[in-house]
Amino acid sequence: MRGPQCPEPFADGEPPLELTGFVGRTTEVAGLAAALRSARLVTVTGAGGVGKSRLAARVVADWETAHGWVELAPAHDPEFVEYEVAEALGLTDHTTRAPRETVLEQLAARPTLLVLDGFEHLVAATAELVAQLLRKLPELRVLAVGRRPLGLAGERLFPLAPLGADEAVRLLMDRAREQGITVSDDPEVRELCARLDGIPLALELAAARLRALSPAQLLDRLDDRFRLLTGGGRDALPRHQTLRTAIGWSHELCTPPERLLWARLTVFAGTFDLEAVEYVCSGDGLPDTEILDVLSELLAQSVIAREETAAGSRYRMLDTVRAYGADWLEATGDAVRLRRRHRDWYLGLATWCELEWFSPRQREVAARVAVELPSLRAALEFCLTEPAEAHLGQYLAGSLWFCWVGCGRLAEGRRWLERSVALESGYERSLLKALWVLGYVAVLQGDSGPARQTLRRCRELAERAADAPALAYAEHRTGCLALVTDDPPRAETLLRSALARYAEIGELNSNVLMGRVELAMARAFQGDLPDAVRLCEDVRRVCEEHGERWARSYALYVLAYAAWREGAPGRARELLTECLGNAHAFDDLLGSVLALELLALVTATEGDLAEAAVLQGAAARLWPSVGLPLFGSAHYNAPHAQCESAARGALGDARYEECVRRGGRLDREAAVSRALGRAVSRPPASVPAPRGAGRWGAVRTGGGCEAGKGR
Repeated sequence: MRGPQCPEPFADGEPPLELTGFVGRTTEVAGLAAALRSARLVTVTGAGGVGKSRLAARVVADWETAHGWVELAPAHDPEFVEYEVAEALGLTDHTTRAPRETVLEQLAARPTLLVLDGFEHLVAATAELVAQLLRKLPELRVLAVGRRPLGLAGERLFPLAPLGADEAVRLLMDRAREQGITVSDDPEVRELCARLDGIPLALELAAARLRALSPAQLLDRLDDRFRLLTGGGRDALPRHQTLRTAIGWSHELCTPPERLLWARLTVFAGTFDLEAVEYVCSGDGLPDTEILDVLSELLAQSVIAREETAAGSRYRMLDTVRAYGADWLEATGDAVRLRRRHRDWYLGLATWCELEWFSPRQREVAARVAVELPSLRAALEFCLTEPAEAHLGQYLAGSLWFCWVGCGRLAEGRRWLERSVALESGYERSLLKALWVLGYVAVLQGDSGPARQTLRRCRELAERAADAPALAYAEHRTGCLALVTDDPPRAETLLRSALARYAEIGELNSNVLMGRVELAMARAFQGDLPDAVRLCEDVRRVCEEHGERWARSYALYVLAYAAWREGAPGRARELLTECLGNAHAFDDLLGSVLALELLALVTATEGDLAEAAVLQGAAARLWPSVGLPLFGSAHYNAPHAQCESAARGALGDARYEECVRRGGRLDREAAVSRALGRAVSRPPASVPAPRGAGRWGAVRTGGGCEAGKGR
């Protein structure tokens, strides 16, 4: 277990949970830890199922620096290696930068142990990424876990052998005991462990069979299987062949329905749930009414494992077991049909999630999409590589707008959207949806040229096709572009027109509400703060009626600014605390950094100029992951400039810069925690907030950069 002084891992970069007891490997644990202390790149190699990941997870759990765990087994495209790393570590970036740049920037902030598990099918791409990371980040260490080396200079190999005789017997007995079965350390058990070469996965599969067969019966069946595959040359049996034999033997002992489900489950990437299995895998010899019973048998036989996630109970199949089942699925000739059913399920899931995003289940949707992302990627890849499926790829990429925009995955979303709109689909409605979403993503990334071109193309096609929804969305996002490029009158004209179109077609969702918030911002930038408040109070009311939190957080941001302007910093802080908490929960980096910027201004108004400067420094660190700071907009920058002017004036340049640097050392989690912590125990306000732009009262100048520390 991690000691109290050990640093926290990255947001989502924890090693896999140990669902069963860890047996033996004392020498290997110490040896791997020592290797990591003496080399910056250590690769644990060995046959599939030998326990590489379990060993790495045990060592990482006690590691003394921050760590991040990345599972690469679900990835199939070499280009997605860096996306997987960024996603696994919870590194959010809204800009047009490649994910690699984000990874480099974030990992540079602190000494880190990066674990890359299951890279063997993506060796070249993984090796190239690791080489660059190690070259540019002198405090980074990499622990690679796979069946072969990366082949890089300075790589320390740590080959992992199977368990010794005594440890193998202990593991078999332990796993049997977990199922309520008592197994003695007798010659038959030792012979069984020896025949399985001490490979942990093979032993676990054997232990699962002890519910129905005695060790002697297992030996008889295993002996027949070995002779069949190797001609009786048991002493020369390679370890990888032993594992494949053990898996094949376990496969033979399965009933026909169990074998069929095993093969069909391999179409899933990452984890999966029961409902998905019932839809995708049922039929043609496997009725949906039998799925649960068959799945339960595979679980009992250790073919799959169950784990609890933020989205509920889910199942996972080890990569070695998956590969064996995938070969069987291909051999049946049913692989394409199963992938199409898999695609259909995830199209349906994306459609449901898009609808439920505008509901009290919004956070549930965010959690669901996060765990389903590997299979959603697989579905997108299937659509975009099959010519007849291009329109479905466009629809799926567009329907996931809330994932790309609301859950901090702009860079990945743009990649899928650009691939989809480059294809000829023959379906205008699917293309138009992908186009306006692509334009929206580009706007938020601050890439105004491509955004303008994409939205113009969308509007022209929508006008020709008389597609009213697409025309409204294209006009809306063009208005959003005008807003962030400092043209509020044009933004107001376009946004009012788009909102009228939405009303005419009866459209009401998070996008429509964001349009009203953006209109409120345009009004505020033109000096009509009461109208901005009226618009956002209306948005807030509608959000509360529908349980919507994401668009509501942006309405709260505008209302907080208005409260500050009206001389109520306490009320402004209350609104911003809720705004920041919601934005951070959704991984919405833009909403988070805007709230931090305004919180800095409120904090300055309350008299703690040093803490205001710290918050500005924290925001400054986040902006490169969003895009051009404050969009390069004079309107959005005004609160920042006002806060900086007050803080510099009170603290002096040297102390102000020192506090900004202190804030710049906070990562996103620490910055948000600090800002939210201040909301609970903040210093009393020493001056009223200004009534009107640019009016400042006296400020409290006491306190250094430590102000607010630990709150």
